[in-house]
Amino acid sequence: MVKGGEGCCAFSKKEEHDRIPDTCRFKGRKQRRRHSDLDSSLYPSLVLLSLVRSGRRRAMGDETSSKFKRICVFCGSNSGNRTVFREAALELGHELVKRRIDLVYGGGSVGLMGLISQTVYDGGCHVLGVIPKALVPLEISGETVGEVKIVADMHERKAEMARQADAFIALPGGFGTMEEVLEMITWSQLGIHDKPVGLLNVDGYYNSLFALFDSGVEEGFIKPACRHIVLSASTANELLEKMELYTPLHKEVAPKQSWEIAHLGYSKAPSSS
Repeated sequence: MVKGGEGCCAFSKKEEHDRIPDTCRFKGRKQRRRHSDLDSSLYPSLVLLSLVRSGRRRAMGDETSSKFKRICVFCGSNSGNRTVFREAALELGHELVKRRIDLVYGGGSVGLMGLISQTVYDGGCHVLGVIPKALVPLEISGETVGEVKIVADMHERKAEMARQADAFIALPGGFGTMEEVLEMITWSQLGIHDKPVGLLNVDGYYNSLFALFDSGVEEGFIKPACRHIVLSASTANELLEKMELYTPLHKEVAPKQSWEIAHLGYSKAPSSS
């Protein structure tokens, strides 16, 4: 855990406790970890390059402020077949550190999850991983990075990640990554939140998905204003710039306050008496 006054996103003990309740804390991150899905010849050089770049930026004072305190990144426990995906995860990690933004993610230590979490942690920012108990032995190899909160199931995982974050980004990933980011898009459409949602379209990975969204608009299943919920860019810097400027254009299905009241079990706002 980052101590007060150290790093770029430090919190006091009380702030840390209030912000992340019931968190399972893991230490000793220097223990060797297994990355079975990542070419062992590539991983050390990629992380080393990440640390060198991060150090240069800090030394030169090349840091940018952001309105976001924490961003949730959805990404896979696999690394993909091409180096470009791993490089994109590292570059997004650099950009978060540059902007002093903390990371909320799925809690795994393998694949793209392992790369971005290690990069952000080594850059001095806070890392919170949220993982269902059943996936701990599958997605955590060796010691974890930063703080880890173990939850009961996938539904609680997404709700907690959404609660903690100010915005959402999806790196290339599989069904799980797509399901998570699509739910955040749907929640925005419904009015549950008004936070930016961005897809990092590395080497055109999400082009087919965007084409499906456009088809949904053409066929009358997605409102044109709702199509603008989805932000995209091919680089981390461009995507974050778009997210900083995001303003919702759609009319939510129900106001955010209604969802919060419904969550508490009220059909209407409780009286003050």
